[in-house]
Amino acid sequence: MPPGSISQVLRFVPPSNDPNLLVGTRTHDDAGVYKLRDDLALVQTVDFFPPVVDDPFIYGQIAAANALSDVYAMNGEPKTAMNLVGYPDDTDPALTWLGPILAGGADRCALAGAAIVGGHTVRDREIKFGLSVTGIVHPDEVLTNATARPGDLLVLTKPLGTGFVTTAHRARKCPDALLAEACSSMIELNQSGRDALRAAGGAHALTDVTGFGLAGHLLEMAEGSGMQATIRLSALPVIHGVEPFIQKRFFTRASKTNREYVEPHLQLGSGLDSRRLELFFDAQTSGGLLISVAPDHATKLVSQLQSRKALAAAIIGEIGPWEQGKPHLVVRS
Repeated sequence: MPPGSISQVLRFVPPSNDPNLLVGTRTHDDAGVYKLRDDLALVQTVDFFPPVVDDPFIYGQIAAANALSDVYAMNGEPKTAMNLVGYPDDTDPALTWLGPILAGGADRCALAGAAIVGGHTVRDREIKFGLSVTGIVHPDEVLTNATARPGDLLVLTKPLGTGFVTTAHRARKCPDALLAEACSSMIELNQSGRDALRAAGGAHALTDVTGFGLAGHLLEMAEGSGMQATIRLSALPVIHGVEPFIQKRFFTRASKTNREYVEPHLQLGSGLDSRRLELFFDAQTSGGLLISVAPDHATKLVSQLQSRKALAAAIIGEIGPWEQGKPHLVVRS
């Protein structure tokens, strides 16, 4: 769903006044958080989508890692998961893809320490898979996308470009090595990023980068926090070898809607590399964590990410104060 449509949908959902609902729909956060006790809160999320690769096991891994990421993006710990499946069993009664998909999802859940407790399957013309995930977090340790502070530095933990890779793959134009590198990124759990920020002394705001692209998720962080975010294109980490595929025939519809969503709030600097700018809008699948962290913790965070072999540990920009009438996003070369 285009990011601009979310508000249209949520107007049909009455906001909850439950005082124990710590994070609901108001900030477009990655998951909901509900306090059970003074020292314990539930983190709940759900995510699923059609295949982005031709290998059902890898697709299952990607979809599961993507869903689990929402719990990590709230600084939580995944505990249980339920499989969500749409499957054309009437045209594939042998269920040739279903077993490997579920095995791939189970592989990532086991790595995350989350128990699969069941699920639900419906007949669908198109395969879809994902998870409903429940995690836990201390109420005082919840991180949202709406609490960035002036002076914070922005750190990204995975390279960009998966949208271009998967689109080129569907067009049978993607080299095997490039697809393998993108898949390695997409199946990687964001647990390492969450553990790194904890070891570095915490962060102020947190989200993960998925379908709305870096641009859309950063706009939600900047708007939710009442701040302005400035990004340096040259600092963006990129999947090695993706540059030749940053071309119009491999643009996704989501990239177009992501651009349209942020443009009213966006200021572009001069001399920008137009291809790298497209990475800013590129819709990601199971992307990295975007962390807003105090400057005196940023170097330690980068070091912690590197020691955990995170796929990226890049300081890509900073947070500053926002003034009425000014853009929430600024892109520099």
